[in-house]
Amino acid sequence: MIITWDEYFMGIAIFSAYRSKDPHTQVGACIVNEDKHIVGVGYNGMPNGCDDSEYPWGRTGEFADQKYPYVVHAELNAILNASTSLKGCRIYVSLFPCNECCKAIIQSGIREVVYLSDKYAATDSTKASKRMLASAGVVCRRMETDLTEVPVSFAVEE
Repeated sequence: MIITWDEYFMGIAIFSAYRSKDPHTQVGACIVNEDKHIVGVGYNGMPNGCDDSEYPWGRTGEFADQKYPYVVHAELNAILNASTSLKGCRIYVSLFPCNECCKAIIQSGIREVVYLSDKYAATDSTKASKRMLASAGVVCRRMETDLTEVPVSFAVEE
């Protein structure tokens, strides 16, 4: 099986999402430079030093009892984990970025967002994201693929 560059980098984003402890929405991101080198990877999770088991993962209740004030999104984690300047880079994300992540994407110099799912397209956050990205000249495109899965084996031949 041969996969395209888009499938490869989106696969890294999806694989990264499996690190997330979020029981509702696991998101991954992979940032790639113009030479097709991975320069940052992230997933949605708690900030460094904050024990995942000590914070809520729910979506309802009082604000402080929800995940939203605590979780760092995959895109921001990938930006913060980057090993170099992100000027001119492309970010692959399993879910279209929220408005807060779009601010960081734009400010970091990323020029293209490749996304898999846009399930929150009707929300105000996503509408704001798309408006900002368009104003800043950041290209957005949904990844097209015929793949539904890529088998991964950890079996080692000895």
